[in-house]
Amino acid sequence: MTKEEKDNLFLLIKSLTKSEKRQFKLYVGRLGGNADSKFLNLFNLLDKATTYNEKEILKTGLVKKQQLANVKAHLYKQILISLKLNPFHQNIRSQIREQLDFASILYHKGLYKQSLKVLDKSKEIAFNHEEKNLAYEIVELEKIIESQYITRSISNRADTLIAEAERLSKLNVLASKLSNLSLQLYSIILKSGYVKNDNEKKEISTYFYNQLPKLDIQSIGFREKLWLYNANLWYNFLIQDFTACFKYSKKWVDLFNEYPQMIGLNPVSFLKGNQYLLEALFFVRDHKRYEAALLNFELKTSDKAFPKDDNIEGLSFMYLKTNRLNLYFMQGRFSEGLHEVDGILKGLDRFKNRIDEHHVMVFYYKIASLYFGVGNYKLCIFYLDKIISNKSLSMREDLMCFSRVLNLFAHYEAGLDYNFDVLLRETYKFLIKMDELNEVQNEMINFIKSLQDLYPQNIKKAFIDLHKKLKQFENDPYERRAFLYLDIISWLESRIHNIPVDQVIRNKYLAEIEISNKKIAN
Repeated sequence: MTKEEKDNLFLLIKSLTKSEKRQFKLYVGRLGGNADSKFLNLFNLLDKATTYNEKEILKTGLVKKQQLANVKAHLYKQILISLKLNPFHQNIRSQIREQLDFASILYHKGLYKQSLKVLDKSKEIAFNHEEKNLAYEIVELEKIIESQYITRSISNRADTLIAEAERLSKLNVLASKLSNLSLQLYSIILKSGYVKNDNEKKEISTYFYNQLPKLDIQSIGFREKLWLYNANLWYNFLIQDFTACFKYSKKWVDLFNEYPQMIGLNPVSFLKGNQYLLEALFFVRDHKRYEAALLNFELKTSDKAFPKDDNIEGLSFMYLKTNRLNLYFMQGRFSEGLHEVDGILKGLDRFKNRIDEHHVMVFYYKIASLYFGVGNYKLCIFYLDKIISNKSLSMREDLMCFSRVLNLFAHYEAGLDYNFDVLLRETYKFLIKMDELNEVQNEMINFIKSLQDLYPQNIKKAFIDLHKKLKQFENDPYERRAFLYLDIISWLESRIHNIPVDQVIRNKYLAEIEISNKKIAN
């Protein structure tokens, strides 16, 4: 199959709404000479096209081959300018930048007092919305004007500007250090997953505390706290301290409750904070808080006042669908979870240019797990194959490993044993190569190997023996991560007691709820 040609200009045009396209045509049409311009004709052609094909564009004769790159670049720029002028894409940041540009123009025209007046107003807005980088730019321009021209400002003006610049510089440096640390930790967890032993934990802990800057929590603002909680969250995810993950993700969400005006300016951070809170609650199996947090998340994102754009819609889809699936997993409602599959697949197609490949593979794994839970092993294998056959996926080795392990179990359950030996060897070689073979995986693979040589009357005893071996790892800080991807304990119990795996999980969920209710009652 021919791979669809990707082009940035084409993707940008296809992302435009009807109103954005109409505004663009009005924008370029303000000058009569643009009515039949090459770039506008190219826009209309690409707007109607279903795929980008450079050969077809050149066949139309709208533009020569030598001109195409320049016409495309000009069209791309004009679309962005049109979008910039659209009120929908304007926010506090763009308003502050606009005022900073106006002040700069006034300064270069020699209207210094007018420039300072504009800067003073925009600086107040920047401070009120924690836009410290922009505030620093404003202060620096104020310093230039005050140092070069006699403006007859108040006597302590210089001291005030110097103090502001120093404070903003320190806070910006702090935020930069915290964001760098957070990004590095996030990179590690994407590449390697959780720590696997004490040595790795010690290494990560040493790195984290060496890089964590010293700070006074009382003297920092919203932005610095946000990056501080972010860095702590990723550190605790890496070392698998999920209780601490809940603590810092809740601090993250509570920060937006403390600064509600920041939701509109930082909607992506708001979404991510709620996503991490739900993920932490899922890992610690706190059903009640999870359901309450998910309901609150759904209500907030569906509110008319919540920001809406292409990026936010894609992230909202990804996070809400992921956590709804997790709720079905927690409650053992696999059959009901299957009702989400069609909507997820349509959403993945709709947002295919906005959702990264890793998260698409995570959805495939969760869908495969749903089908495994209801006993539809062929469809389970179908979705796992999408992950296993993906040669370009280089992140989250743990996802790749558990996809292969679940694939083995699905083949066994489906009775597809004609090439089982080959599949077993391939899986084992892959795990060894990825350095991911832990005790739980070892036990599972050895168990599957042995099944081929067992008499039918001995299989149940083998299930019981494996169950005993794996139970001891259920709360092990390094081995328990296996159970986050594949609830092998519940699967074994379903085979031992001859009941569906979703019913086993459902019974556990109801038992946990009953225990929780008794604790509250007492």
